[in-house]
Amino acid sequence: MERWITGLLTNHPITPLLQHSNTPFIFMKMELHKTFQFEAAHLLPNLPANHKCRRLHGHSFQAEIVVAGECDPKLGWLMDYADISEAFKPLWEQLDHRYLNEIPGLENPTSENVAVWIWERLKPKLPLLTEVIVAETCTARCVYRGQ
Repeated sequence: MERWITGLLTNHPITPLLQHSNTPFIFMKMELHKTFQFEAAHLLPNLPANHKCRRLHGHSFQAEIVVAGECDPKLGWLMDYADISEAFKPLWEQLDHRYLNEIPGLENPTSENVAVWIWERLKPKLPLLTEVIVAETCTARCVYRGQ
């Protein structure tokens, strides 16, 4: 068996990379996390009038985009972080320094709804997308993993 595996790897494109590595080659499942920040104002219109979040306020939101899959054995990576940034940029432009309630689909812009809104627009561009994490403060965040 070992001889058979060695024979398969002898002419494999990854072999030169393995010769300079102390790690045996394994198809590696990886996750990449890329975080973006946007400043935005909102209010939550479905809450009681006396709730603090019903009043207009703002946050320094963070959106963390997570992709997962198998690393390309030749490149040694899952994907270029720049590709994640490029996919997110049009969404960031719609969110940053905006009043979220005015964005179609975000009339009730809870963190949960913002995460779903991002997912629905990003998933077609990033098929490896597995999570969207939206934080509205340093201690409060939500995670959406699709349906």
